[in-house]
Amino acid sequence: MFPRLLTLLQFTRIALVFTAVGDGWAAMLLHRRAEGGEISIAYAAAVTIASIALYSFGMALNDLIDRRRDSQLAPGRPLPSGRISVRTARIVCFGLAIIALLAGTAIVVLHPDQWLSLPILVVTLELIVFYDFAGKYLVAPGLITLGLVRGVHAMIASPELAVPWHPLVLMVHVTALSTVCYHLEGKRPRLTLRHWLAVSGGLAICIAAALSVPLSRRGGSTMSLLTLLWVRPGLMYVGAAAITFIAFAISIRIRHRDPRQAGRQIMLYGLLWLIVYDASFVAGYVGRGPAMIILALLPLAWLSVQAMRAWSKLVELSQRPQYQRAR
Repeated sequence: MFPRLLTLLQFTRIALVFTAVGDGWAAMLLHRRAEGGEISIAYAAAVTIASIALYSFGMALNDLIDRRRDSQLAPGRPLPSGRISVRTARIVCFGLAIIALLAGTAIVVLHPDQWLSLPILVVTLELIVFYDFAGKYLVAPGLITLGLVRGVHAMIASPELAVPWHPLVLMVHVTALSTVCYHLEGKRPRLTLRHWLAVSGGLAICIAAALSVPLSRRGGSTMSLLTLLWVRPGLMYVGAAAITFIAFAISIRIRHRDPRQAGRQIMLYGLLWLIVYDASFVAGYVGRGPAMIILALLPLAWLSVQAMRAWSKLVELSQRPQYQRAR
């Protein structure tokens, strides 16, 4: 059972699931801070389960679709190596989607005022399916979709965008990170000026659409734009986190002569940095205590990545060597 469990965890890329959990927890805390009210254990559990199921579904579906490609480029992965069958992989994907929908339904039942949470969760599922089936082959739309998945996912626990900057920062960070690493790793087709402009334009449209939601509540109110958009001194924490990561990414690029290796490292640390953004928002808007709880997910995610890497190496060593006929 233990090897099978580890295979399943590797198939769903569970190591980085803590980044999705951090996004959900931060959105939940920010929403409750803005709207008032307490957070029940059942509500927190529903948000956590939805985040885990959505993330795992996306990773599993991606490997299921790419199984033929991975058989040549990454034969050690669970599907190409035969450690998990295609039938089992399909059952896992379907089960994770159902679990996510049930968790979204539980959120609405526990908080009927958040009835939009379930439709937003469905949109997140649709974005994941679109990216895995088509988006990743369309370059610019795919890069924007990656950011949208993160941003829309953060709206499940905060459908009214009480603090709109949280999903926007996650969306911009993931899109920019994915675009830069795509370029550094030299993926095909190569990025052109048209692609860079398309990604920038798409991001601008998404940001404008998101900000229009809180601005539409103004009506005849005399509230200032800064109040409506929840511009607070706490945003300085987020700005400091962004500047720190940019400097860190530049240092990685300088240290590595191989741009592909630099791109892979920047991508890993960039995904882990999402937890830092979550903690920064919570520190600035809610409190330092809850922020430290979210920040504790960072070492857990890092240790999980290292553990899964070690497991992958052990699996590769345990497999029979494959020989090719000399030509």
